[in-house]
Amino acid sequence: MALTLYVDTTRWRAHQQSVLQQFPGIVPVCKGNGYGFGHERLAEEATRFGSDVLAVGTTYEAARIKDYFSGDLLVLTPYRRDEEPVPLPDRAIRSVSSVEGLGLMRRARVVIEVMSSMKRHGVTEADLPHLHAAIGEVRLEGFAIHLPLDRADGSDAVEEVIGWMDRLRTARLPLDTMFVSHLKPDEFATLQQQFPQTRFRARIGTQLWLGDHDATEYRGTVLDVTPVAKGDRFGYRQQKAGGDGWLVVVAGGTSHGVGLESPKALHGMTSRAKGVARAGLATVNRNLSPFVWGGKQRWFAEPPHMQVSILFVPSDAPEPRVGEELTAHLRHTTTMVDRAVDR
Repeated sequence: MALTLYVDTTRWRAHQQSVLQQFPGIVPVCKGNGYGFGHERLAEEATRFGSDVLAVGTTYEAARIKDYFSGDLLVLTPYRRDEEPVPLPDRAIRSVSSVEGLGLMRRARVVIEVMSSMKRHGVTEADLPHLHAAIGEVRLEGFAIHLPLDRADGSDAVEEVIGWMDRLRTARLPLDTMFVSHLKPDEFATLQQQFPQTRFRARIGTQLWLGDHDATEYRGTVLDVTPVAKGDRFGYRQQKAGGDGWLVVVAGGTSHGVGLESPKALHGMTSRAKGVARAGLATVNRNLSPFVWGGKQRWFAEPPHMQVSILFVPSDAPEPRVGEELTAHLRHTTTMVDRAVDR
């Protein structure tokens, strides 16, 4: 009895191929929880479609995944002076985002991140004259720019990349390879056409693995069903049932990521109003679960437990049966399943 990720493998891989065709030389990203699939599975997929490099988030992830992927491993988190040493093979490529960091990476394979409008990390235009000496001490794999997802100011992603290409060229720095993120296919093609001597490589995770929402589905198994009448007490806190129905114990709790949610960027009055409504309901212990039964998302009867959730299903809905599965709307990047099943 499990929380299961079902994968329509044929459809999932067809989507992968469509992304690969749009972004020649793609660098697949496998970080965090492996986008819900796990590191081992994504390393296997990257090997299957012939990728020569796999991007990971941290050195710890690189150390775990090195036995599953035989190509190069690009670590996206920039090197820091006081970081804990993690043994990595020579095929590991480190990102650096400062002149100091580059100077400490002698003989290492490195990608230099430039400061984009994200303003997260990266070398600045003022740093460029200081890179020449340090570059001679490392094995430079290229430069990289990480772009924002939204552009509320109306700015253009291609123009931002071109601006950096011009700065690097003016500084007489090598432009053999440029790693990019969050570009549309036509934007990627435009850059490759405008700079034919530079190889652009798109680092892509979400779009590659999760771009076809209908290729995957989460489901939790019903473990127990207990009838309750209005006013019956139940659960850890002995709350009262708000009506007649069933308490449904379903596989999937906080250890799986059920009930955990990252903050959302709200746009427009409608989304803000919904956010206020959800917050108001939460103050009276009314929280909507991700589990669906009878065509509706059902309410948590109480906060999810570590490995299971208890739902309240009202008497006007069909009675769930032990062993049936409930579809769950879960965020891939925060969910850890008991098993994944290809179909």
